Amino acid sequence: MEPEVSIIIVSFNTCQLLKECLQTLAQKAGDIRYETIIIDNASQDGSAEMVAQEFPQVKLIRSSINLGFAAANNLGFAQARGDYVVLLNSDAFLKPQALPRAVAYMRADPTIGAGGARLIGSDGSWQPSARQFPSILNHFLALSGLAAKYHRSRFFGRADRTWADHNQAAETDWVPGAFLIIPRRVLEQVGYFDEQFFLYYEEVDLCKRIKAAGYKIWYWPDVVVVHLGGESSKTLTQLNFSAVGKQVSLWQMRSALLFYRKHYGALSTWLWMQLESRWYGLRAWKNNFRQATQPKSAYFKMMQQLLRQAWQETQGGRISPPRPW
Repeated sequence: MEPEVSIIIVSFNTCQLLKECLQTLAQKAGDIRYETIIIDNASQDGSAEMVAQEFPQVKLIRSSINLGFAAANNLGFAQARGDYVVLLNSDAFLKPQALPRAVAYMRADPTIGAGGARLIGSDGSWQPSARQFPSILNHFLALSGLAAKYHRSRFFGRADRTWADHNQAAETDWVPGAFLIIPRRVLEQVGYFDEQFFLYYEEVDLCKRIKAAGYKIWYWPDVVVVHLGGESSKTLTQLNFSAVGKQVSLWQMRSALLFYRKHYGALSTWLWMQLESRWYGLRAWKNNFRQATQPKSAYFKMMQQLLRQAWQETQGGRISPPRPW
């Protein structure tokens, strides 16, 4: 029988977590007929070999280079046979009934173009799971600390909806790709991930296109997924600690510039860059006067330099540097 759901997992050096993810999926999928497609992004820790040996029923696609999140998922999308496609991170673990409930919600309302889960940490702590699209205002509120200080405010806590009751289902702008369910017909209509995003912002861009096509994005609190977060980034062991931080920060900056240029135009992209740069400059200046905080000053100066690099490499958000980033 054809699968109802195609589970797509991108793997990058998270062998043990991937194994636990697949085991949990098998235990918690309920009566849902599903297929699993894994795209291995040139892992060096034996992830692909582990899948081939221990999970022979899984469709395994091996890439000789790290394609990033968007392009790797697109390989999986092209192979998917289910009515619904579910993106699942290798460091994300389904709780009981998560998948059956998500499928039931989607089947009940054909106007839903994408749905997301309540993401929690391994200790049960809440993670932002229903979010508002990025904007200059939202970015300012986050950088200034106002969003964190007044997180119960509908205005200041708008970006991550920190004001809302997390136990209430809600229509929202976008949901994280750690668990994201999309009808395959919608995916075929609006298109796959935009591959100019190597990592970060790709699901935001996709949700924006889904909403532009007239569909709704929903967050469901009873679809619960444990998400560790950041595990693939931690595996870049060929770099020292500061270089790992620089690498990830550079990826985030590039993707932010690409997103703003694509959806908001050149002026908004320039304003985002100016806001980010001036904030780093202010923090560097503030921490430069005391010896104890001078390492912080050096950090913010480094971030300002990375931002200039990202601006130059993307030509102000107009082009995506060649993969792999």
